[in-house]
Amino acid sequence: MKYSIVVPLCNEQDSVPELYQQLRSVMEATADDFEFVFVDDGSSDQTFSVLEEIANCDDRVVLVRLRRNYGKTEALVAGFDHASGDCLVAMDGDLQHDPHDIPLFLQKMDEGYDVVCGCRVARPGDSLLLKRIPSKVANSIMAKLTGVKIHDFGGGFKAYRADVIRQVPLYGELQRFIPALAATYGASICEVPIRINERRHGKSHYGFGRLFPTLFDLITIPFLLRYISRPMHFFGAIGLAALASGSAIAAWLFTELLAGMNVAEAHGPLMFFTMILILAGLQLVCLGLLGEMHVRHFHLSNAARRDSGVLRVVRKQ
Repeated sequence: MKYSIVVPLCNEQDSVPELYQQLRSVMEATADDFEFVFVDDGSSDQTFSVLEEIANCDDRVVLVRLRRNYGKTEALVAGFDHASGDCLVAMDGDLQHDPHDIPLFLQKMDEGYDVVCGCRVARPGDSLLLKRIPSKVANSIMAKLTGVKIHDFGGGFKAYRADVIRQVPLYGELQRFIPALAATYGASICEVPIRINERRHGKSHYGFGRLFPTLFDLITIPFLLRYISRPMHFFGAIGLAALASGSAIAAWLFTELLAGMNVAEAHGPLMFFTMILILAGLQLVCLGLLGEMHVRHFHLSNAARRDSGVLRVVRKQ
């Protein structure tokens, strides 16, 4: 089995040399066939130059450079697309993820699991009130909503079978919820405990501002798990219910009109509500149809869309 270590990087020029040395040491002692896929996510410092120097000395290094800063999810997708391994290990490039934990992931993959998640058991420097408690609450809620019984959805240290991860559509901030999305494809999932080191170089790319996107994801992800490939089943069901209710009320009002009642005077508010129900129902049905068209378009053009942001790929022959 060939292993690909996929690392998205943004302004991590000081961390790259030590990260590479640790990764090389661990993988040379662990596996015979492997590669390192480093993705420069629009860095404004010398990150890519440092990576090029490393690639010139090691033909196991693959470099992917994005045109601008797309975010971690798109950087991971670019790395996954250009990785040739059967097993893909994704980790952060700031040295907070310890490369010496990689064998734990590979052991679980050898046991037959499709997705192996790193569960952060020690997080030095994290505020109890601002990070640890909100994270624990969010992970608990997500586990109940998705039915995936893991304790750490947000960690970026994970391993995937290549044939599984390439089935999962990723965009926005969905990289944090890959296990939940992969579960819909029948993936077997487990956790391993990992250590988190203190950040030694640069500044963290994450802050309190991530709290609100996480709250939105708690609503979005359960919806996506049920209706990501069939939006008409959600919008169409509500729309048809509204149409049926509005039509039934309209039919009753019409019979009252035929009986000689002044419907506008006697049931003015109800007439207005009926019109809203019918119009809203039509709009929801149309929205469901548009969603179905968008899903089809997404799957047809997915490969082309993923390559559009890649500026350069370096793979030494």
